[in-house]
Amino acid sequence: MFSRLLVPVDLSHLDRLEKVLHVAADLARHYHLPVVYAGVSGTVPDAVARSPREFADKLTGFAKAQAETHGIEATAHALSSPDPQAELDKLLRKAVETLGADLVVMASHAPGWLDWLLPSHGGSLAEHSEASVFVVR
Repeated sequence: MFSRLLVPVDLSHLDRLEKVLHVAADLARHYHLPVVYAGVSGTVPDAVARSPREFADKLTGFAKAQAETHGIEATAHALSSPDPQAELDKLLRKAVETLGADLVVMASHAPGWLDWLLPSHGGSLAEHSEASVFVVR
């Protein structure tokens, strides 16, 4: 049915991802899918990492911890951008293509008035990629 599961994660908001991480792990176990945790860092130091290399190392550690916790096969795919927020949709679409992911499980945010003007990341990915997208609220 599916061959590779992509889970976008924001390492600065792991406390908000518990539900989506469990859903992704359940799907991975059920369908025997490898999971790729993708994250986007900036090119300047921030609260998570001082460099893209440090961010990649932290994301790899996160993926290993998820694999051990949930009994799944998991890897990391770190991306960097001078403006992660502005380029996030494009970078996620590229990751889907590059990795051959055909299922994306990602967290949603509480909708607000700005959603009338700007599409959600999940909506944009569903509209502009070949992957199935499961948005977890």
